Amino acid sequence: MSVSLTVEKRPVRPRFLRNQLRHEGKVPAIINGYQVESTPIAVSAADLEKILREHGANTVITMNVDGKKVNTLIKQTQADTFTRALTHVEFLSVNMTEETEVEAEVLLVGESVGAKSGGVVAQNLYSVVVSATPDKLPERVEVDITNLEIGDSLTVADLPKAADYTIVTDGEEQIVAIMEPQAEEPADDEAGESPQPEVIGEKEAE
Repeated sequence: MSVSLTVEKRPVRPRFLRNQLRHEGKVPAIINGYQVESTPIAVSAADLEKILREHGANTVITMNVDGKKVNTLIKQTQADTFTRALTHVEFLSVNMTEETEVEAEVLLVGESVGAKSGGVVAQNLYSVVVSATPDKLPERVEVDITNLEIGDSLTVADLPKAADYTIVTDGEEQIVAIMEPQAEEPADDEAGESPQPEVIGEKEAE
C-alpha cells in the first residue's frame, strides 16, 4: 500500500528559510536514494502527520519530484524536544522490487494464562528489524502471549514465519517472559517483634 504526498522543492540557503517554512506549516525535508539525487524539499506538516497517524512510519509514500514519480520510505525524523512537532524529515527513495530493512514495533496481544494466575508479563524487546519489499513492510509484529504460563518465555525464533516479510533480528533475542509474582513483604504490625529473653538479676548479698 502507498499514499501520496505533495512536495515542493526548497532552497537550502539562507538557513532562516527553514524557520519560515515551519511558520507556514511546512516541514523541511530531503529525499535521496534509488535513482534520485539528493534533493531538498518541503512538505505539509499536517498532511505528513496524518499519514503517520493513519498508516504508520513504514508505509510507502509516493511523491512527484521534478515531474517524476518517486516511491519513498521515511528514513529519519527530527522533532522539537518540547512540542514533538516534526522539524526535519529524511525520505529514502526505494526500488519497489528490492527488499529493504526497517524496524517494526513488537505488539503483545492476548492475556497470558500466567498473568491470569498472578504472573508478571515482562516485555524485553519492543522492536525488531524486518526485511521485505517496500509494499510488504509491516508497521508492527504481533506476538500472541495467550498460552504462556508462569516461567514461559518467547524469543524471536519462536515467532511463526510470515508470508510477506522476514525478521532479521537475532533469533535468540527474548521478546517476553512471564515472571513469578513478587512475594509481598509482611506489614510491620503483622511481623511482630522477637520475644526478649527474661533478665534474671543477681542474688542480693546477705
